[in-house]
Amino acid sequence: MRYFYSVLIGAGLGAGSVFMHASLVPFGLIFVLLSTVAGIWSIGRMWGGKVLRIIASATWTVVVLRAGFPGINEEYLIEGTAVGISLINCGFLALVIAILLPA
Repeated sequence: MRYFYSVLIGAGLGAGSVFMHASLVPFGLIFVLLSTVAGIWSIGRMWGGKVLRIIASATWTVVVLRAGFPGINEEYLIEGTAVGISLINCGFLALVIAILLPA
């Protein structure tokens, strides 16, 4: 059940990151990155284990990368602007930091 919850939390953090990163630039991006680190770290803190953090991070990665590709009608949820590219690059760095932080 913990694995399912970590997938669900990772997907929720990823979807929230996609929809909030471009609001109130740069505060939305900063908020999204801090909430991603806090959310992934808290999974390991609550249930203990880096495996759950890695699963949630992989789910976050799948959601965010999928939003960067064009959809059915060629729409992008993460555009190729400085904010969108920063979400992807700094988001991966935030995930690595969240995984490596001690519980």
